[in-house]
Amino acid sequence: MVQRVITVYVIIMAFFPIANPAKICGLVSSKISLFTAAISYSTLTESCNRPFRMGWVDESTFIVLYIGSIIAILGIVITAAGACMSAGNLRFQKLGLKCSIIGAIAEIIGYVLCYVAYIMVQDSARLNKVNPEMPLGVFSFGVIALVLLILSVYINAGLPKANKDMPYEMESKYKLFLMFLPFAILAFMFCYLPLYGWRYAFFDYQSGGTLSMNNFVGFKWFTYLFQNVATRADLLNVMKNTLGISGLNVLTQWLPMVFAVFLCEVGSMRFCRFVQAFTTIPNFISWVLVYAVALSIFATDGFVNTFAQQMGLLAEDAKATNYLGGNSHIWIKMWGWGTWKGVGWSAIIYIAGISGIDQSLYEAATVDGAGRFQKMWHITVPGLLPTFFVLLLMAIAGILSNGLDQYLVFENAENRSSIRVLDLYVYRLGIGSGSIPLSTVVGMFKSVISVILLFGANAISKALRGESIV
Repeated sequence: MVQRVITVYVIIMAFFPIANPAKICGLVSSKISLFTAAISYSTLTESCNRPFRMGWVDESTFIVLYIGSIIAILGIVITAAGACMSAGNLRFQKLGLKCSIIGAIAEIIGYVLCYVAYIMVQDSARLNKVNPEMPLGVFSFGVIALVLLILSVYINAGLPKANKDMPYEMESKYKLFLMFLPFAILAFMFCYLPLYGWRYAFFDYQSGGTLSMNNFVGFKWFTYLFQNVATRADLLNVMKNTLGISGLNVLTQWLPMVFAVFLCEVGSMRFCRFVQAFTTIPNFISWVLVYAVALSIFATDGFVNTFAQQMGLLAEDAKATNYLGGNSHIWIKMWGWGTWKGVGWSAIIYIAGISGIDQSLYEAATVDGAGRFQKMWHITVPGLLPTFFVLLLMAIAGILSNGLDQYLVFENAENRSSIRVLDLYVYRLGIGSGSIPLSTVVGMFKSVISVILLFGANAISKALRGESIV
């Protein structure tokens, strides 16, 4: 158990820049971790082009550092594999301990090479330009690797000798956990690890700068968000647009279910597959291409206006209507394009749910004289309701997450005030205006409110239906 805890701790710390053993001098960015240093030599030497060219530091120093980082990461991977094997039977445990020993040795070799690179960098021609720094991560990671090595050797010596005829076996619950583990790691890397960036909300940070106690401002940006009149007005407008468009999506959450129900009632399997493929493809089309299609259809010189003129519905000297760029009914337009793009894709899960309904229920209903619509209403729809309510709860939880790509491409001077949703506002605030701390605060409030909505909707579902998803 201790072995697994140590391994998990090392894996997590390998992604945090604060403990990077490869931070041997000022030329190595303080924003990269050991993992980044191992997988990207260009990132590791991003600030070294001029020092290499001027001869301030020898490139072989960074080559040694890069090799040490790779060996250390490979050691961590081997150690992680050994920790996973330790959940098996005796033979699996013995193999896992051997992997842990090999991985710990590889880690120690990697950290030693990082320290060798630190010694080499002290021989640089311009120490004031290179700024050597003691890689404290080498010692912390090294001690942990040494403890893991000693612990693995001790446990391995205490286990009885495994029979060579014994198969490698593992309980089903551990197998399922290991199958789930890669997805949990990906979720951690892309969903939870970025939360480390919330620290920018407490600093007066400018792009390209650093975080220190000199620019620490505490809750300044939190109070500024609500005390500043202009910012408060923008936020109210943004929330109105976000809740309006998301509200339409929540109210029409039943459309994919209805589409799936009627699609499965089609007698021709070939036609059914064609419709399903045809309605699913738009999900894979980028919003830039969708906007290009919309522009060719609804612009002033698009298909609609041209067709109206040719059919005599619009006089030749009359002013064409800009259906796409206007501000009228913009929420409905955005909902319509989003529904067209995603209804086929969203229906897949309902189609899978219909295929899982017991067919004997339909046979019994047929014997009782039920028609097609009666079977749809009394069998298919009730069978899909649990899936529908789960997706409805998820939609309520994500009511503040509209995305920004759709609204970014459809935005123009006429509809900007009605189409600017929360994600687009954060993007404009952080990337466009450079107010990274303020945009971080808005993003934090969005995440907290989304979690509250999720648990609130889950509590209502549990009270009304007796079922919950959390």
